[in-house]
Amino acid sequence: MQVETAGIRVSESENKLDVHTQSSTQGSFRTSSKSWQYSDHMENVDGYLMKYTNLVTGWQYRFFVLNNEAGLLEYFVNEQSRLQKPRGTLPLAGAVISPSDEDSHTFTVNAISGEQYKLRAADAKERQHWVSRLQICTQHHTEAMGKTNPPLKTRSLSTTSQGSASSPGSQRRISYNTGSLLGLSQFHRGSSPYSSKRSLLPDHLVEAREMMSQAQGQHRDLVQCIEGLPASQGPSPLDQDLLLLKATSLATMTCLSDCLHILQLQQVARQKVPLGGPTIEWLEPKLPDILKNGGTLASITKDSIKTQGTVLEPIEMDSCDIAGEQEDIDAEEEQEDSCPAEEEDLGAVEEERSVILHLLSQLKLGMDLTRVVLPTFILEKRSLLEMYADFMSHPDLFVAITDGASPMERMVQFVEYYLTSFHEGRKGAIAKKPYNPIIGETFHCSWRVPKMATSQGGIQKEGSNPSDCYHLRFVAEQVSHHPPVSGFYAECQERQMCVNTHVWTKSKFMGMSIGVSMIGEGNLHLLEHGEEYTFTLPSAYARSILTVPWVELGGKVNVNCAKTGYSAAITFQTKPFYGGKLHRVNAEVKHNPTNSVVCRVQGEWNGVLEFSYSNGETRVIDVTKLPVTRKRVRPNDRQGPYESRRLWQHVTESLQQRDMEKATEHKRFLEERQRKEERHRTETETPWRTKYFERKGEGWVYHKPLWKIVSGRSSSPAASQANP
Repeated sequence: MQVETAGIRVSESENKLDVHTQSSTQGSFRTSSKSWQYSDHMENVDGYLMKYTNLVTGWQYRFFVLNNEAGLLEYFVNEQSRLQKPRGTLPLAGAVISPSDEDSHTFTVNAISGEQYKLRAADAKERQHWVSRLQICTQHHTEAMGKTNPPLKTRSLSTTSQGSASSPGSQRRISYNTGSLLGLSQFHRGSSPYSSKRSLLPDHLVEAREMMSQAQGQHRDLVQCIEGLPASQGPSPLDQDLLLLKATSLATMTCLSDCLHILQLQQVARQKVPLGGPTIEWLEPKLPDILKNGGTLASITKDSIKTQGTVLEPIEMDSCDIAGEQEDIDAEEEQEDSCPAEEEDLGAVEEERSVILHLLSQLKLGMDLTRVVLPTFILEKRSLLEMYADFMSHPDLFVAITDGASPMERMVQFVEYYLTSFHEGRKGAIAKKPYNPIIGETFHCSWRVPKMATSQGGIQKEGSNPSDCYHLRFVAEQVSHHPPVSGFYAECQERQMCVNTHVWTKSKFMGMSIGVSMIGEGNLHLLEHGEEYTFTLPSAYARSILTVPWVELGGKVNVNCAKTGYSAAITFQTKPFYGGKLHRVNAEVKHNPTNSVVCRVQGEWNGVLEFSYSNGETRVIDVTKLPVTRKRVRPNDRQGPYESRRLWQHVTESLQQRDMEKATEHKRFLEERQRKEERHRTETETPWRTKYFERKGEGWVYHKPLWKIVSGRSSSPAASQANP
């Protein structure tokens, strides 16, 4: 059978896109790098693609075959082995095919079962060809998946022209969807061809799929109209506004497809019912036994807080007073941190994707995630307070700020330290979530920086003479629970410098991403020069949360020094939908009184940064090659009950053992204890008392900052020194 379809091809001679009409025969089609064609009938496609396996194995070439007849995507080790049993098979009925926002070559195939293939084509054209063929096959078999008999034979699906609902094409499509999707006419007549009670459940997504089909057709019409515009007159197909329109349309369709996929999964979960009753088995994590049958963690008592041989620390209601007491910090007890610098891969996420999909189905776009409890298996093995400390992993660059010979040099050195701090703050490229700190939780650590390190880039070796080192001390405290606000402070008394910061982390759901705004302000004090630098923090985004999540930073950051008149404007760029590079950042250091730019920076915040000065000099910094100084932390048994590592030690141990059920139970115990204490404070009208930070206006300030000690020392020689 021959059909005439509209298509798009790339003209090799003129390097332009043009619309053409061709006759094609329905049947097998093989991918070719010389000629890519769009057609609306289903085609069997095969060829080599790269498949992501895991963080260890990485990407591997595999030979893929799209079997339209069976509605399967199969892959083999190579083309020669295609006559053997496939290495893997993915059913396409109900699947979602999504181009990735990481680059222009990658796309994902998400099956309704939760299984997923992350694939990469040779170029953008090849990706588009595979995506379009897979989407057409998926649409066909999704419409037929409600029937118990095999899907209908391949037929032409006309989506290039979406007219009114009364057009013949629309009538055929509507008749096909409503008649063959779930056999609703037979259902209403009482004669059912289904073989199980589950099949009798009505499909409430018929109209949604029909609307999606029409929207996809309108999207294709839009793309073809834009790319068919003559380049000689009127707007060009490469007009910026038209390109933005195409990108917006594609992004909208991708988001809608993902949302429909979530609804389909939820519907399948509801249909997984035993024949004896209508109960629904929800896709959610297992709860500890104590929470089943109406139990609550609030009922856990001092005598019953044992979990598989692990004893949870009992803290009675006087813990409000314990939480408000300052820990006794002995620097001599601190040891160089031995925790691994990198988080392991997210293999658990692959196994628990159904849990994530169920969670996403309960969220709305823009929803505040502050009070949403996320699954345990996506957690990092550290608290958010410790993550802030890890931003100080280049303490030699921090203490070197005050070495600048001029205000300009000091501002540039601060920008250098600021831009290089985020790479080590993230434990690898995979997006994981640190523990939400408990109110009253604290974290203490320090660094020893050799006095030659600030000029030679050396790092501290264990066993070096402490007298030959600068000592940088750090303390962080969770000062508020709702909203979640953290305060952290670091000082180096020998260099007469300190930094005080408060951060409110506000997260929201953005569809296939999660955005975290870090609201607050930091103040760096260089007491030797009498300078104060104020700065803000960028937002963070967890992308591709259904596949392999990754982190990028975005937003504008300002650094100002009122005394010197120097400022810096830093922009963290998120990756555009089409093209572009990941993790880009640029900055300008300006002298405000003269409005002159003295330094420009561009590059990647987790890669190479290039500093260009007004005198023509340039300097390149590779962030990945900078020496890292490990922080020094007291052992858990020497920490107070509200210090991060001791507080979360059972959760961390369970995550290390990959025992997610036990980790969830320990985590719920801490969270419920926090709620119980909050109720107790409300009932007794007891105000919360912080340990180390005091409320000052809209912010939080360390109670004994170095600038107070220095000013007190100058006015009173007997003033005592205090450490964080």
